[in-house]
Amino acid sequence: MTAFEASSARIASPHTEQLAEPVGAALATTDKSREISTRWAALLQTFGSLVWIPQAVLVSVAVGNIASGAKAEVAILPAAGIFVLGALRAILERAGTRRAYDAARNRLSDLRQQASHAVARQSPLDASRPSSGHVASTLAEQAEAIVPYLARFEPLRLKSMVVPLVILACILPLSWAAALVLLVAAPLIPIFMALIGWRAKEASENQLAEMGGMNAYLLDRLRGLATIRAFDAVDRTALQLRANAETLRERTMAVLRIAFLSSAVLELFSALGVAMVAVYVGFHFLGQLDFGAWGGSLSLSQGLFILLLAPAFFEPLRELSSVWHDRAAGQAGLKALQDLSSSQTAIVGAVESTVPEVIDEALSVSIDGLCFTYSGNETPVLDRFTLVIAPGEHVAIMAPSGGGKSTLLALLAGLAPASAGSIRIGGEPLNAATAARLRAHIGWLGQPPHIFAGTIESNVSLDRPGVGKQDVAGALEIARMTELTDHRGSSPIGENGVGLSGGEALRLAIARAAAGHPRGLLLADEPTAHLDSGTAEEVSERLLAIAAGSTLIVATHDPRLAARMNRIVTFEAPARDTAS
Repeated sequence: MTAFEASSARIASPHTEQLAEPVGAALATTDKSREISTRWAALLQTFGSLVWIPQAVLVSVAVGNIASGAKAEVAILPAAGIFVLGALRAILERAGTRRAYDAARNRLSDLRQQASHAVARQSPLDASRPSSGHVASTLAEQAEAIVPYLARFEPLRLKSMVVPLVILACILPLSWAAALVLLVAAPLIPIFMALIGWRAKEASENQLAEMGGMNAYLLDRLRGLATIRAFDAVDRTALQLRANAETLRERTMAVLRIAFLSSAVLELFSALGVAMVAVYVGFHFLGQLDFGAWGGSLSLSQGLFILLLAPAFFEPLRELSSVWHDRAAGQAGLKALQDLSSSQTAIVGAVESTVPEVIDEALSVSIDGLCFTYSGNETPVLDRFTLVIAPGEHVAIMAPSGGGKSTLLALLAGLAPASAGSIRIGGEPLNAATAARLRAHIGWLGQPPHIFAGTIESNVSLDRPGVGKQDVAGALEIARMTELTDHRGSSPIGENGVGLSGGEALRLAIARAAAGHPRGLLLADEPTAHLDSGTAEEVSERLLAIAAGSTLIVATHDPRLAARMNRIVTFEAPARDTAS
């Protein structure tokens, strides 16, 4: 597939281009397996916690026997059982924790892949397209909060539902009073956690949104640092960045305050619950409280068993509280990824990474009743536009700024779906089923060309399949960049083409379009804009050189370049075909 510069260079990376339908089907299949794996992890951790109950039985029986005057040797067998059960508990909890983290990490990889494909498929004509800084922050930083949420909170939620009930069922036959204390104290914890959790989720979403906005602001200002310096706006930008950082600090501290508050509330109620059970058992042994044991009295073993289980009753709830902040941050991260995945306007069809079949012939273009309106606007940019271009014909599209020239080229490349009308390239309709294959035979020169940090050769090849060193060398020769390449050697180009002049950047874009298999259709958007007459003439020559034997459509304001075409099409918004 041709790697479109400017807009389309940000649409798909040659390393990540895949069919969207198989990706979606694969993600749907793996979601079920991830869910099963998470459930097994939760069950293993729950069973590991329940192992403490037989351990508590052995401890209380052994202590009770020794207190009754039995020999110390009677504790050997219970001690061995406690050791074996302890090893089993450690194995179960380790296996459950490891399985939970593996499932969470794999799930995050699936979500990142899904969001990346959605961003890759989003049309450059979509005004709601997120900034690159926001996308990077969401995929790299905010998404990491999902792992603790899936790996810790989900298993602990099941654990906190099962373990306290089982422990309560074990204590109730021995003492209804101790069970009542636990039963009264337990519901207060999730109630307060839920109340705090609502506020924690909102605070986490605000913090993550502020972090993404700050990253986007910083990246945007770094890219335009030269402009900021030229207009003496460095101090103002620094003050704004400091204000953003202060806002982020305040939101982060708000999240931490809520996290500490939730932990304090849980610790308070769990400590009170355990203390009340301990007070009851102690006074029961002293004979001060002779009720609560179903008409009898508790033995030392029974009382010790209740005391050992009381902290374990609250332990899952304490652990759940400790990850309550992870829940809020994880859900906010999930929402951020879902927002990236729900792109509004997508490019037509899927993107492919396979080497396309070679077509040596020029492609015809037929446009019938084409309409397009940007989201949020009522006035159409293109309104019932019709145009027929013969194979091998060179056509110049001329219109005032905002007249729809660039939009027309983007629609021809399938970078956005048309509101109405049809496009046929090489006699084949441009639709979701054919767009990827047709794009493989389309060359694109965007405005302005996007130059990546790296060498000249890497900017030409873009690691596209089927573009080797000989293809790159031939393309550089056609673009007359061989001398520049020899002069620079392996010296890298800076970000956004720092180190290259405007004409050199355009010739590099021409070489990029010329590399690889021949193109049946070339689309060029303002290739000579902002160039002096000499450089514009040279760029025009190179453009016509690579367009030999191909159909060429150029959107331009340059009358000299337009005069070298076979035909000039002029229109105003709404577009009308007034070919001359």
